[in-house]
Amino acid sequence: MNHEMRRAKQRLPLDESLAILEKGSSGVLALWDGEEPYAVPLSYVYHEGKLYFHCARAGRKLEAARVCPKASFCVVAADNVIPEKYTTAYRSVIVSGRLRIIEDEGEMIPALRQLAEKYHPGHSEDAEREISSGLSHMFMLELRADEISGKQGKELLNP
Repeated sequence: MNHEMRRAKQRLPLDESLAILEKGSSGVLALWDGEEPYAVPLSYVYHEGKLYFHCARAGRKLEAARVCPKASFCVVAADNVIPEKYTTAYRSVIVSGRLRIIEDEGEMIPALRQLAEKYHPGHSEDAEREISSGLSHMFMLELRADEISGKQGKELLNP
């Protein structure tokens, strides 16, 4: 479902939104657990239109994903307070889509390798050890992007 942006002039081009997703270090995953909203900050990796997160094999995040696979994820790339204007100069991206729980180790490993490379590039041997030791305790969540919407504060618009 595509939502119209009220301040369309502030929309970021898709390539800039994707760059924010690729460079960002964390974001907030918003879920519905059947009774109330649940938002949790997470590290992630973006690859080919999908976001990947690791999670424990039990817990609120996983249960919420099972109850309602619809989710959104927000990454804030800039948030500079401008006190005298009572505003911030910001850039952010929201991804909306459906979550899929990845339980198969063969499918989890490539996503975990991408995650490890993002946060500790060039250390594949260390990553393989970490993946091997943690694999039995985790699942992966995949968020397929149905909608990617980037926005920036009007203070960052080119005059």
